[in-house]
Amino acid sequence: MKATFGAGCFWCVEDVFRKTKGVTSTAVGYSGGWQKNPTYQDVCTDMTGHAEVVQVEFDPSVLPYEKLLDVFWQSHDPTSLNRQGPDVGKQYRSVIFCHDGDQEKVARQSKENLDKSGKLDKKIVTEIKPAEEFYRAEEYHQQYYAKCGLG
Repeated sequence: MKATFGAGCFWCVEDVFRKTKGVTSTAVGYSGGWQKNPTYQDVCTDMTGHAEVVQVEFDPSVLPYEKLLDVFWQSHDPTSLNRQGPDVGKQYRSVIFCHDGDQEKVARQSKENLDKSGKLDKKIVTEIKPAEEFYRAEEYHQQYYAKCGLG
């Protein structure tokens, strides 16, 4: 199965998912905007509408979607609007792109449960939207932390 998440800088997020048992592959890229075939330089302008995202292929018999969402929530601050750490701009927004109605239902319930749990000081700002076209980022961005020995 496939899942797509935006949670700030895609290098960091990909590394977290890549190391999660049940994830069979990851790819970083761009989604959610209007510009066709954007480059990293385009997306960095914050003028394309795209978010930096990680597309995750996973085995649901090993890693159910609900558990994948737990990894997503824990990998970033879902209460921070258009910002993660030092990275600022809509391209760093928190977003879940759902590939079907079941994912959307589970994602909305997961968000509601976390909001009600009292674990976070502020309200979650994560967008939940139908999956849009995924544009794979340039090859040097794929598994960036592993390539640089930072993972």
